Amino acid sequence: MDLGIRGRRGLVCAASKGLGRGCAEALAAAGVDLVINSRTESEIAQTAQQIADRHGVRVTPVAADITTDEGRAKVLAQVDQADILVTNAGGPPPGTWTDWNRDDFIRAIDANMLSAIALMQALVPGMMDRGWGRVVNITSQSVRSPIAVLGLSNTARAGLTGFVAGMARQVAGDGVCVNNILPGIHATDRADSLDKAVSQQQGIGMEEARRQRQSGIPTGTYGQPEDFGATCAFLCSEHAKFIVGQNILLDGGALNVTI
Repeated sequence: MDLGIRGRRGLVCAASKGLGRGCAEALAAAGVDLVINSRTESEIAQTAQQIADRHGVRVTPVAADITTDEGRAKVLAQVDQADILVTNAGGPPPGTWTDWNRDDFIRAIDANMLSAIALMQALVPGMMDRGWGRVVNITSQSVRSPIAVLGLSNTARAGLTGFVAGMARQVAGDGVCVNNILPGIHATDRADSLDKAVSQQQGIGMEEARRQRQSGIPTGTYGQPEDFGATCAFLCSEHAKFIVGQNILLDGGALNVTI
């Protein structure tokens, strides 16, 4: 399917690997020129070169922490204008509700709520002026079904979801579609870190920890970043112009819900 976005320009955050890279690869395959970022210069430069060589698009790498004011300014300085924005940032560490203090919550909210809002505030007005834009925020399945040990993530991502619910409907009339993708467990470094936490807590091997977590997914496997990216690319396409303010769950059927 032709997504109708060849020649568009996009920004994909935290794109050197994992879900961010899956989104960047899929958008590049559709002909989108990209600015991509991650914290490590060598990793993001290598990723940019690989994507550019594979898909024949322009890819500008920026090494910066997108969760900080300085990092966002550095990234936005490389964005002439963006038709597409994919927000993404690593999740906060797991723990117990009695462990977290105010500073822990502020860090989580800065990283997983306020950074995405700041990027939308910077780039969506230009999309509105041009009459076309797409925003995809990568959040979490925990927005639909909170995960107790990920309380910091639950809090921050639920806040972002609430913001988008109102904002998306305010900008849709100007041709800008804003949506969220809620990933379940995908084969990424984040999954590895959570598998490790289960392994340590239960005194079992990593493979057993992974089998335990996979057993709760009807597909019996973790998701793949490239499949996640394909969904992201569709939400950024011409064909998604009637999808507004939605929370698209990609979890292999793990959440037993009807609505």
